[in-house]
Amino acid sequence: MTYRRILFALILALVGSVHAADSEPAPAKQDPVWLTEARTHIEANNYAQAIQTLQAANEASSADWNNLMGYSLRKQQPSDLLGADKHYQAALDIDPKHRGALEYYGELKLMQGDLAGAESLLAKLDKICFFGCEEYSELKEAVEKFKASK
Repeated sequence: MTYRRILFALILALVGSVHAADSEPAPAKQDPVWLTEARTHIEANNYAQAIQTLQAANEASSADWNNLMGYSLRKQQPSDLLGADKHYQAALDIDPKHRGALEYYGELKLMQGDLAGAESLLAKLDKICFFGCEEYSELKEAVEKFKASK
């Protein structure tokens, strides 16, 4: 009989702790202001302003920062492909599974005529995106267009 009481008390304690955990959601992680601002400039195709925002933030230890810097340098006119390459490599050094950096670096490789390099990055995305992801689909489409143009 005492075992039943102990078991019942344990069950009540567990149910109570699960309920308490459910009632207090974890605070949502907010993106830093520089990241939100840079993305807004990029969406507006204002790459010079995105670069200025990123340079002011100077978050070179962030994979997202390096990825967006690489993207902006690649998309601005005239493009800075060497700078973009450096930043994509830095992003992947920080986070080898950064899907955005893998996709955009693959697109840069295609701009440089490096099909093998792009396909290598596509293979990495394939491993990371078990059930597919937008980055994989977009790089795959870019690789197929590149092959069709040759």
